Amino acid sequence: MLIFSSALAAIIPMTAYLIIIWRFDRYDREPFKLVLQNYLWGSIGAIIFAILGGLVFSSFLSIFVTNKEELGYLGTVVTAPIVEEVTKGVFLLITVTNKRFDNMTDGIVYGGAIGLGFGMTENFLYFISYGTTISGWISIVIIRTMFSAVMHCVSTATFGAFLGYSKFKRNTLRFSLPFVGLIIAILIHFSWNFMVSFKSTALLGFLFLAITIIIFIAIFSASVLGEKKIIFNELLAEVDLNVIPLSHLTILSSTSRNAKGWIDERIRKQYIKAATTLAFRKVQLKESKGNSRKYYEYEVENYRQFIKNLFISINEKIAYKKSV
Repeated sequence: MLIFSSALAAIIPMTAYLIIIWRFDRYDREPFKLVLQNYLWGSIGAIIFAILGGLVFSSFLSIFVTNKEELGYLGTVVTAPIVEEVTKGVFLLITVTNKRFDNMTDGIVYGGAIGLGFGMTENFLYFISYGTTISGWISIVIIRTMFSAVMHCVSTATFGAFLGYSKFKRNTLRFSLPFVGLIIAILIHFSWNFMVSFKSTALLGFLFLAITIIIFIAIFSASVLGEKKIIFNELLAEVDLNVIPLSHLTILSSTSRNAKGWIDERIRKQYIKAATTLAFRKVQLKESKGNSRKYYEYEVENYRQFIKNLFISINEKIAYKKSV
């Protein structure tokens, strides 16, 4: 019964958080399959490597620290933030190479997914290990669901945000910013673990994480609004090229694009996806060079032609219906 209840208490909230984060990316939503892969890495792969890495790190520390209590404390405050953030974040280095990984918002979504997956498995292990009484179990479930697991989400999402922001930057920024993001992720993790390790500072820990979550939500919101501006600004030029009708410009850069009636329903979803991708490919083209630039030049022209063909095909269908 404890295992079943703990599994539900671990899986349901984290899955709900995952769906909320995924759906919050309103303008260029990532493939859920890819988001789920990152979630599963956090819940399985990152956990396994974090345990192994923790054992190696602790063995090394035991050479210098013989007191078991001190070693345990260092493991919680020092080892865990470093090892866990590295093992969670390493999968993002693979995900960032995917063509769908476009910007900071995407990094937040993928990083958040990994953190939530890690938090889910870690929560389950805590629930079955320390929930010895009903009241104690409920207390652990509430605290870890609302704070500890969310900390994993925020910290890894922070690293993801820096990866996304730096992906199309040039020179040293492309390589230095991810490192800065990883350091900040480790510091968030370290600060939480350090403060909740003492009763006297536990309240500060909850306050620190609450403020961190608020900042995270604000940055996430600003990033999503930034996507809206990109879509409007980049598609504005496509109006002059007769690719996008002027009447569609405001619609395509707002949530009203998901409503029916403003364009033939047979092409609406394809059109939205193609127009949005075109806008982001144009931004990426500006930041690219060499073979990468050639790729994005091809992509921009390809999506322009795809959109034109969509309108041609639908007009031909309308004309055919009228003729018969």
